[in-house]
Amino acid sequence: MPIISIDSLSYAYPDGTEALDTISLSIEPHEIVGIAGSNGAGKTTLINHLCGYTMAQSGSVTISGSHVTKDSLDTIRRSVGVVFQNTDDQLFMPTVIEDVSFGLRTRGMQAEEAHASALRQLKELELGHLANKPPFHLSQGQKRFVAFAGIITLKPEIIVMDEPTSDLDPRHRRMTIELIKRLTDTTRLIVSHDLDFLWDTCDRVVLMNDGRIVCDGNTHDVLADKALLEENGLELPLRFSGS
Repeated sequence: MPIISIDSLSYAYPDGTEALDTISLSIEPHEIVGIAGSNGAGKTTLINHLCGYTMAQSGSVTISGSHVTKDSLDTIRRSVGVVFQNTDDQLFMPTVIEDVSFGLRTRGMQAEEAHASALRQLKELELGHLANKPPFHLSQGQKRFVAFAGIITLKPEIIVMDEPTSDLDPRHRRMTIELIKRLTDTTRLIVSHDLDFLWDTCDRVVLMNDGRIVCDGNTHDVLADKALLEENGLELPLRFSGS
């Protein structure tokens, strides 16, 4: 059974702008799926439906067999972890260790156990030395990995990443690729304009334009199709620039 099932999902904003137009999509457990598209294609609106930040006006979204409704939000948000594009929207506690353990505490874990679990996760990501630092003292790359740590420690079935390389230097970009590939127990959904990053990480790419899915296929087949990309406001990955 798909871990994510979207059936004829449509959504329009109050001003009448149609953000999603009868989207249907199935994602299997443990897949790494990229969602690509130019600005305004509907990517962010789509992923907002997966974690219940936005509710379907028409059609349905099902996560691990549970329909996304107002009554199921607690269940859904235990299944889906989101790494936001802007880490400052995600990191808000006085220290890194408090940030990473925050989600565990809200789920009822005792402070000492939550602290120990968060510290283990930070050490796994080679961030243990940052545990007592304020998040606002960190580099953008460090902030990104602390945000990942806070999500990973909750052990969600699905991790959604919104533009995870938007503010990373080459080293942290490479580390992010390696981390995503290691998270084999989770389904990973990546929204990104960085087509080279999707090329390096994803099994499959869903291409969106004007609120619709225009292509869904093997990553390298989709992202090597110059005509398809240009028709939908994108360009070939940079790796093709010398060819």
